[in-house]
Amino acid sequence: MALPQKLVQEFDQLVKKYPDRKSGLIPALHRCQEDLGGWISPQIIEDLAAYFGMEPVEVYGVASFYPMFRLRPVGKHFVSVCHNISCELRGATQIMEHVCKKTGAKPYGTSADGKFTVWPVECQGACANAPMIDVDGVYHEDLTNEKVDAILGGLKK
Repeated sequence: MALPQKLVQEFDQLVKKYPDRKSGLIPALHRCQEDLGGWISPQIIEDLAAYFGMEPVEVYGVASFYPMFRLRPVGKHFVSVCHNISCELRGATQIMEHVCKKTGAKPYGTSADGKFTVWPVECQGACANAPMIDVDGVYHEDLTNEKVDAILGGLKK
């Protein structure tokens, strides 16, 4: 198993909170994604399967079911663009086009410089303040192209 010892120790404490050890899988996937490169690699799936006493396909099944887990490498900044009905009615298509133009990334893709990954998502629960994007886990609502420029322009290289 190649999980860093720090994470293994964290998981050892985490699983004590649950009646079934496997219940700690989703929080462990989050922690691995946060600490180990921004995505869940095949090696991480193997390591978590070994840790939780599961088959790798079971871990993959969980990781691939939830849209917050990324199963391929991503850019330094991850931009989720909501395109559900509320956002669409308030300009999400134009926001998506503008985000792609500003970042150089196509939908479901990463910019050539590796700085941005742009991902359309179905709903992020901010319908009252549509259109919206999530950049590196931070919601930005009531967007215009100018607001998108300020948000993306303010990110560190």
